[in-house]
Amino acid sequence: MSRAATRSRGPQALGHCGSFASLASRAAALDALDRALRQTLPLPLREEVRFANQRGGRLLFLASTPAWATRLRLLQSQILTTARSLEIRADSIGIRISPLPKIELQPEPTRTLTPAAASHLRAAAAATTDPELQELFGRLAALAGQGVKQR
Repeated sequence: MSRAATRSRGPQALGHCGSFASLASRAAALDALDRALRQTLPLPLREEVRFANQRGGRLLFLASTPAWATRLRLLQSQILTTARSLEIRADSIGIRISPLPKIELQPEPTRTLTPAAASHLRAAAAATTDPELQELFGRLAALAGQGVKQR
């Protein structure tokens, strides 16, 4: 089997993947193409499909269910027109059924300001002559016992 044939299917050795920069660049290009192609789709469909890759003249998509895949197939000419307007050479689309990953936003962790830290902030406020810093340290000290969002 030639090296080119092994590159197109299945997992690959890291050395065959190229540099991290080239992988990141490819991922960014695919993400941009995903956004551009899905932007033209009707809203319910847009959320249920993802552009996955381009192989030759074929654009590959993932759809969450067979019903969404059928709806996407019905818009094939619109998708190909959009791709051509983006100077992407494509003459067909392929669709795989795959549950799309749900991205759940995690709430920001909170931290509680301890009484000892509040005491140090008050001491810092008393030690400085800058009124703006005194006010800031005082407001921070007042947060003791309350949840403070981490950044």
